[in-house]
Amino acid sequence: MSLFRLDASIRDEGSHSRALADIAQATWREANPGVEVVRRDIGLHPLASTLWPLAVAASRLPESDRGDAQRDAVREAAALADEVLSADSLLFAIPLYNYGVSQHFKTWVDVMITEQPRLVPSLKGKRAVAVLVRGGAYGAGTPREGWDHSTGWVKRILVDVWSLDLQTVELEFTLVGVNPALDEFKDLAEEMRVTAKREAEEIGRHLVAEPSLTEVNDLA
Repeated sequence: MSLFRLDASIRDEGSHSRALADIAQATWREANPGVEVVRRDIGLHPLASTLWPLAVAASRLPESDRGDAQRDAVREAAALADEVLSADSLLFAIPLYNYGVSQHFKTWVDVMITEQPRLVPSLKGKRAVAVLVRGGAYGAGTPREGWDHSTGWVKRILVDVWSLDLQTVELEFTLVGVNPALDEFKDLAEEMRVTAKREAEEIGRHLVAEPSLTEVNDLA
């Protein structure tokens, strides 16, 4: 068993998405001691914003007509796809930024989609966990209901586009304790954090489990 982990948080210390992903990874590690985890930290080490357009442009040209930058982009896109394709399980840690998809995660997905012919058949049914973290609250009846433009998009990509066997851990109100305007929700936020930590530990087992015989037959 091998694990690919992607982090999109721009923070290292104090990152809730990283902390929850650490818990899920620890559960996986218990069943796979000594196995290397392939890490891709696009939050602290973002991909170049030019990588995707260069890879797209290159895909429309014969190899002989591509410039050096385009050839480099194609090689990098293939290497990024290889990281995912070579793993048995996938772990994503993705925060909500400014009500939308993290630009770093969006760039990574865009680049990956240039490798779509290789990805689609190989990712179908692969087990994955997504840790989705939001600083505020966006549920039904909240003042920011409908403002979360990330969670749905992420699930569309991972489930509907790539057909991953996805489970999620979701945590809201991570800005409680940071933004004084949210102090009244301190107890609720703490309850959410405790629940999310427990769910991260439990859902980590999803990364460990082998596909059932039925699932294997479905993928044949």
